[in-house]
Amino acid sequence: MLEQDLSIGERISALIDAEIDEALESQDMVLRRTAEAFRQTLRPPRQIKVNFSGGITQRCWSVSKGDGTYRVVYMPRAGYFSLCVESDFGPLDIGVHGPALGCFGSV
Repeated sequence: MLEQDLSIGERISALIDAEIDEALESQDMVLRRTAEAFRQTLRPPRQIKVNFSGGITQRCWSVSKGDGTYRVVYMPRAGYFSLCVESDFGPLDIGVHGPALGCFGSV
């Protein structure tokens, strides 16, 4: 359980750390390597505007460094992570949602 006095960024980081820790203990080598690769792309969470289909925008939290094509963001209204593609208009949600590591590993 997460402590009550954590900031939003600290809560998001704690969720990611728990996912990575669990993956690194797995017997699945691919999962462990994915977790290690994801850890290399992590950045402190920062608030950004994400574009959704239909012209909707939402404030989300970027949690990974973009590779020029994709980045992982946390969607606080939904309570889970999303894989976004970089566009001329900023990050665009592409409908890949769930755990942070799952979103990252889907690329």
